[in-house]
Amino acid sequence: MAKWTPKHEAPEPLEGPVVATITGGTIVWFVLFLVQLPFYGWFDEHGHTWWLWTCLAGGGLGLIGVWYVRKRDAAIKRAASLDPAAR
Repeated sequence: MAKWTPKHEAPEPLEGPVVATITGGTIVWFVLFLVQLPFYGWFDEHGHTWWLWTCLAGGGLGLIGVWYVRKRDAAIKRAASLDPAAR
């Protein structure tokens, strides 16, 4: 098999409002969980309770994601303040 070689340089990763994006996604997961919670009986009867737990897991993992991206953002800002020539 031939090894694939890229024809051009990979673009720089896009930086945007990462904290806001992760926070928004986390809120959506928790809202979906709360909206489905009153219908737990229906989900249980039809074998779809995993829908609720998936939303709860998404919200929980989102909280970890918010913590992670806030630490990352702080580290990037701290590094930029220590090395003004890197701007």
